[in-house]
Amino acid sequence: MTNVHKTPKKLLTPSFIRDVDRWVGIPVCFLLTAFRSLVRRLRGGRERVRGPLDRILFIKMTELGATVLAWPAIKRAIEMVGRQNVYFWVFEENRAILELMDIIPQENIISVRTDRPMQFLTDVVRSIVRIRSLRIDATVDLEFFARASAIFAYLCGARRRAGLHPFTNEGPYRGDLMTHRVAYNAYVHTSVMSAMLVGALLEDPADLPLLKRVPPQHDGAVPAFVPSSDDNVAVEKLLAERGVTRSQPIVLLNPNASDMLPLRKWPTERFVDLAREILTHHAEVTVVFTGAPSEAPRAEELCKAVASPRAVSMAGATSMRTLLALYHRASVLVTNDSGPAHFAAMTDVHTVALFGPETPLLYAPMGRRVTVVWAGLACSPCVNVFNHRFSPCANNTCMQAITVDRVYGEVCNALGRSVVTQRA
Repeated sequence: MTNVHKTPKKLLTPSFIRDVDRWVGIPVCFLLTAFRSLVRRLRGGRERVRGPLDRILFIKMTELGATVLAWPAIKRAIEMVGRQNVYFWVFEENRAILELMDIIPQENIISVRTDRPMQFLTDVVRSIVRIRSLRIDATVDLEFFARASAIFAYLCGARRRAGLHPFTNEGPYRGDLMTHRVAYNAYVHTSVMSAMLVGALLEDPADLPLLKRVPPQHDGAVPAFVPSSDDNVAVEKLLAERGVTRSQPIVLLNPNASDMLPLRKWPTERFVDLAREILTHHAEVTVVFTGAPSEAPRAEELCKAVASPRAVSMAGATSMRTLLALYHRASVLVTNDSGPAHFAAMTDVHTVALFGPETPLLYAPMGRRVTVVWAGLACSPCVNVFNHRFSPCANNTCMQAITVDRVYGEVCNALGRSVVTQRA
């Protein structure tokens, strides 16, 4: 069974992605834009964007959580062309969440391995060849202003290519490779923005800027993950090995945030203080730390710092399936703004999500059992789609401003108790 957070070798580090995007992405986007312009001139200024819409390919290379946020867009695409005709292009390490969402056939998930440079390049070429052989009619670029995804969308050969375009805004240059250019709206949730890209495929591409319609509405629901009996048995076995009985309520703590954006991390020592607070006032509760295999040693250190037999670690011990089954088993999850905050929405756990450099107005997890904690400082959010989510900040005061007492209060509310009652 694949490990839940199998960490790829450091090919795709933030600095590597930024450098490649700049030094390779800009000239390639320029050359492909010039080629596209030449082809249109040879065709008398026309470009083939009409015809039937039978197959749609989503391009979302990175971030597990963002894939969950794309659910309204995927749902809309399924309504348009049918489940069997919706495809997804992702990095291999992000494939698991699509498989567990079970919204498109697994054979329609086209993945690229990122362990080694030559393997990566070979997989990219093979995936392009496969996509062109499928005769994909339309691509939807969910990477927003990334240059690599725009290049990939163009090379796939689809007649319709929906993606964001800066128009008169100052934003990253990525050429003019989309046929259906959508204006970025920083006042709607990312899930709505994604659905707008799909809707643009049915519009006149000359009616700029798209989309000249009321943004699509969504009820916030996401596909539910229902653990199997084997999943539940596996979780109870892992818990029993750590001295946790079936009757004990569980509060999960996820102190990690993606290495792509470490500014999102709440100070690690506050997770220790939070764990102590919970265990002191909730004698029946067990605190479980979660995380990737690479974080297992650090999680064990946090458990030792808490100094309680009711604080245990399952970092690196779960597959994606058993992690989601663990979410079902738990009462509350406290996590930084990261992937777990989003795919936990597929389960019954109540999520307390801590936001700082990004705004919950755009990126709050979907679902009905979510509480967002955000300090709302004047400098926040400092990362966005225009700056490739690279902030000049070296001191994430926005996360430090979130107090242990505030988070503890939200945990108590989620447990169905008040802080006053527990401390009396």
